[in-house]
Amino acid sequence: MSEDKPIANPQVILREEFDDWAVLFDPDTAHGFALNPVGVLIWKLLDGKHGLGDIVRVVRESCQDVPEDVEGHCREFIDSLVQQGLAGFEMKNA
Repeated sequence: MSEDKPIANPQVILREEFDDWAVLFDPDTAHGFALNPVGVLIWKLLDGKHGLGDIVRVVRESCQDVPEDVEGHCREFIDSLVQQGLAGFEMKNA
C-alpha cells in the first residue's frame, strides 16, 4: 500500500447520521457498516488522490488525542475496507 492510493468503491453508499457518525451500505451484499467520526473522515479521503501518509496527516490535524500508532490504525481500517470490498486502490502510474 506504500505508493498505491486507496479509493472508495463507488457503488457503496455513505449515509451520514447525527453526531458525525455514518453508515456505509453495500448494495451488492446488502450489508451495512457503521463508521465513527474518524472512520467517516478517512472514508471521505478515499478518493484515489490521498495516500496513507496524507490520510494520517489529516487525522492528526483534525482529531484530538490521536495515538502515536495512528498510521497502523489507519492502515488496518483501510485494509479492512478493502477486504470487505468497500474500497480498493488507485495504482500509481509508472
